[in-house]
Parts: sequence; structure tokens; C-alpha cells
Amino acid sequence: MIKQLITPAVDRATYVGGRCDAHYPILAAIDLGTNSCRLLVASVNMAGLKKTFFRRRSNAPVWKVVDSFAKIVRLGEGLHKTGELSEEAMERSIEALRVCRRKIDFHHATRIRAVATEACRRATNGHVLIDRARNELGLNIEIIPSEEEARLVLTGCAAILNPQTPYAVVFDIGGGSTEAIWLRVNGAGKKRPGYPIPFEVIDSVSLPYGVVTVSESYAQFASTPEIHVDVRAHVRDEITRFATKNKIQEHIANSEVQLVGSSGTVTTLAAIKMGLVRYERRAIDGLTIETEALKAISQKILFMSQTERIQHPCIGGGRAELVVVGSAILEGICDAIQIKELRVADRGVREGILSELLVDINKNTKKEFRNTDV
Repeated sequence: MIKQLITPAVDRATYVGGRCDAHYPILAAIDLGTNSCRLLVASVNMAGLKKTFFRRRSNAPVWKVVDSFAKIVRLGEGLHKTGELSEEAMERSIEALRVCRRKIDFHHATRIRAVATEACRRATNGHVLIDRARNELGLNIEIIPSEEEARLVLTGCAAILNPQTPYAVVFDIGGGSTEAIWLRVNGAGKKRPGYPIPFEVIDSVSLPYGVVTVSESYAQFASTPEIHVDVRAHVRDEITRFATKNKIQEHIANSEVQLVGSSGTVTTLAAIKMGLVRYERRAIDGLTIETEALKAISQKILFMSQTERIQHPCIGGGRAELVVVGSAILEGICDAIQIKELRVADRGVREGILSELLVDINKNTKKEFRNTDV
């Protein structure tokens, strides 16, 4: 059983019986969202980090993912009706977190950060789940505000920003909400490990539209064309206000803005566009797609039957309903932010956490070597 917990991609030289050595400390990041629970485990290359610090090799790879896990838990199920997390949803989440705990222990992670987002923010009994995770699994999970969630998403997506384009709109369509961030890119700025492209957040907005919450609000009508139009219009209006406030369209007119999308919806539509028979992260992460093409795919999904969505290799039963709502949200964003192309990011909160844990290690590395003869 233990052998099944480690992925084949792990560097064998790094591990002895599943244990890392001092040259490759292990980081772990957990993102407990409204729809799913996700884990990433990464190995830090301390030699690469030190070379980066001493400027011997500015682009030295300093961490790599050695294990991952994702499970749909629908933590926000029924939340819009009761204002509470249901017992069933909490039990599903605890079971997923139990798998995360086993993987973390197997890899002997030394630095761990776990966060919970919209569902736990909104639920009056979110603390019950947090207490159970701490008491039963020894996991300290933070319920983070929407601003923190947006910042982590942005940090996770920073690696695929184009340093030659001075501004960016980055968005993430989640289970319970949608975050959009307006930022300034400094392609000539000083780089830090974990932050490939320096940036400055100018403004952000959190919309109360997520694939789970909207799906449950409209129940059996969530996948209908009428609801699709309604959700799309609401999101368009909200994002348009955000764009007007920040004069984003003026920068778009000057070709100064890039659009980056992070979410299961965006990656699913990108996979359909690529005609993949099964999802491949390497083929999707960083891909550039015309927004009009994404809208066309969204409309195609909308008018599929439920059976066709379930049988589609890039959608499946777990996302058959949610992808319709997510597509409506995506179209609303593209209606408001009128850019011809979108960059797809198969990354987000977990990668943001790992990057910030890495920065913390880098700070300690600097302290260690400031008093060392080089």
C-alpha cells in the first residue's frame, strides 16, 4: 500500500524508503475548496536555491512536484440553503484530507500549509471541519479571506505571465466564487525563487459566482440556455464595473494587457479545443487560445445532452453539470475583458502556497550564507 502512495516521477536519488535528505526538503500544499480537495507535494533543490542566491545560475530549477492528489468532495453542497456544511460533505472532506495526511507523512514533508476557501468562509459551522482536521489528522487548516485566495492564485500563475506585456487580468473560477485580479507586470524587475515574473497587484474582486453554488442555486435548471444567459450577463456586468474602475479597456486598446485563466472550466475547454482523448497537463498549461474559440466551445457544451457531456473524455460525470455553469462564467468574463487571446493556467492556490513556502526557505538560506565565506 505504501508503495502506491509515491508517484513514478519521484527522483529515486532523493528518497531512501520514502524519506528525503537534507538536500531535498519536502513542501506540501493543501487547497480545500468548495468543490474539491487538492494536494501538491514538492521537493526543494537546495543546491539550486543556493546557486540562485549566489547568481551563478539565475534560472536554476529549485523545486519540482513529486506527488499530487485531487478529489471532488463538494464541500459546499447545500450551503446556499442552510448556511452550514453538511455532515456528509464534511465526512467526504475528512476522508480526502486523510489521504493528504498519508501522502504528507510518507514523503516526510517538513513545511506544510493547508487552506480552506469560500465554503468554509461562508459556513457558520466551518470551524467544526477545521477542528476535526486538527484533532483527527493533525492538519492545521487556515480559512483564508478572498483577497488571500486571489493572491495565492496569482502567485501560482506568475510563471506563465508574459514579461513583455505590462498588465494582466488573472481570474480563477472556483466552486464557491470567482476571483479576478488586475496587476502590473515588471518584466525587468528582480526575480526571486518561486516568483518567476515580478508583479504588483493593483486591484482585485471576488464574485459570488462559483460552479457549485450557482449549480445548486438553480438546481435542475442550471444547465439550461436561459440560466446560462442570465449567469453570463451577471458576471459580465460585475467584471465590466471592475474593468471600468481600473480603466482596463484603455490599456487593452494599447495592446498592454494579457488575460490568464485558471480553473477546471478553463482547462476543460482547452482540452476539448485540443481534441485530447484524455487530459494532459503538459499539453494545456501555458496554452494560448482565442477567446472566440472558447466561447464557441462553451456554446457547444451548453447544447450537448447530459449523456453526451458525461461520455465526453474531457468532461465526464463529475463535471457534466458544473462545466456548463463554469462556461457561462467564463463567457461573461471574456465579454467584459475584450482580449483576443487567453492564456490557460493549470495551476493556482497550491502552486502559490509552494512558491511562498519556497520564498520562506530562501530567506533562511540568505541568513545562513550571509555569515559564510564564499
